[in-house]
Amino acid sequence: MIFDRIEDFAASLPAMQALIGLDLGEKTIGVAVSDSFLSIATPLETVKRRKFGLDAARLGEIIAERRIGGLILGLPFNMDGSEGPRCQSTRAFARNFDRLHPALPIGYWDERLSTVAAERALLEADTSRRRRSEVIDHVAAGYILQGVLDRLAVVRRNQEAET
Repeated sequence: MIFDRIEDFAASLPAMQALIGLDLGEKTIGVAVSDSFLSIATPLETVKRRKFGLDAARLGEIIAERRIGGLILGLPFNMDGSEGPRCQSTRAFARNFDRLHPALPIGYWDERLSTVAAERALLEADTSRRRRSEVIDHVAAGYILQGVLDRLAVVRRNQEAET
């Protein structure tokens, strides 16, 4: 099931299962995973895009290996907040992936400037240009996923305060 609101996504998550975060690009997919406590995002790998079926198969392997309970896709809004062709492509990917994994909750997160933040962090770490190009996508996925994890912590605190 696909959720536009992070609160609805949070309500659908199974307990003690990790999340996977994706930064979808035209040529690559950056992949990050969380711990089962939903507190820390870790960049994992960059998948070279080929065909949807092959890409989905690799992501399915990661989901099975790591007992993933939910999927977050970075939604590439335009800087003015509007949705362009890249958002439409991401939403299409979500619909297609949902058909293959209907039990896996899928949510979106605004990914504006995630690649900029990842690039800045890699520059501060004095990472070589070649190495930056190898890891930038999954580091950006880590930024996207960490944003979601931070938001989920606030949602959980608010729910506990209400009860």
